[in-house]
Amino acid sequence: MTLLSAPIEYLPTGRLRVADLPRLARRHPLVVIGGGLLALLIILALGGPLYAGDPLNMDPFKRLQPPSAEIWFGTDNLGRDVFARTVFGARISLMVGLTSAAGAAVGGLLIGVIAGYVRSFDNVIMRLMDGLMSIPTILLAIALISLTGPGIGILIVAVTIPQLPSVARLVRSAVLSVRERAYVEAAVCGGARLPKVLWRHILPSTIPPLMVQSAIVCADAILTEAGLSFLGVGVPPEIPSWGNMIASSRLYLAIAPSTIFAPGICLAVTVLAVNLLGDGLRDMFDPRTKRRR
Repeated sequence: MTLLSAPIEYLPTGRLRVADLPRLARRHPLVVIGGGLLALLIILALGGPLYAGDPLNMDPFKRLQPPSAEIWFGTDNLGRDVFARTVFGARISLMVGLTSAAGAAVGGLLIGVIAGYVRSFDNVIMRLMDGLMSIPTILLAIALISLTGPGIGILIVAVTIPQLPSVARLVRSAVLSVRERAYVEAAVCGGARLPKVLWRHILPSTIPPLMVQSAIVCADAILTEAGLSFLGVGVPPEIPSWGNMIASSRLYLAIAPSTIFAPGICLAVTVLAVNLLGDGLRDMFDPRTKRRR
């Protein structure tokens, strides 16, 4: 039995208590490590105004200074505090990643459920998804930004749209494996309406693979945002993000390597945390893993 065909009884039951946390950490360390790192990054990013300086303040007399006790990550070529810019850049990357993952999850869930359960719409929707998968993210972002101008909102849209087909296909596969089961047919024969069948019998089986796929989408969206910002088609240059920080500092790598290493390491740690969380969720919801424990 695969993850997509796992019945509802494999979903965790009951409420998570504090006493269950040590057992959860032993059985699923990747979830704890990845989730803990991601939660720490979110807390540090949200609390940036409380402890980090002004990321836009320029001091020409402090250009390309090395890290010190006063300036932890040094300064860039315009005299701006790299630490402050890295902290505020985390807010952009996390917002784009989490928002894109949420948008792709909601949109892909609706499309996948309709395509998997309503057979008359299946071929039409899947052909549209096939066409959408052929559009490169970078080209779509460049086209949208050229029409509307750079901005975080249009960047999130450009990153979310290419992720819809993968989520929709995954949800559709889960729905196809569940809709023929006996309890679904019994509910339909018993007179249950379509919304009730979808809500009580179909949707719960799509949540585990959807959560895993959402983590993958989030990591991919963070990397895509960094790549687009590096190319100059992401967030506006005046807004600090890890991508445009690396792009603006690449010419000064030999003089001030911290200007690139700081955002680069933070980007790698964030993507690693999201991937660890996704791998841990996959193992948690995989019935084959549960049998081996």
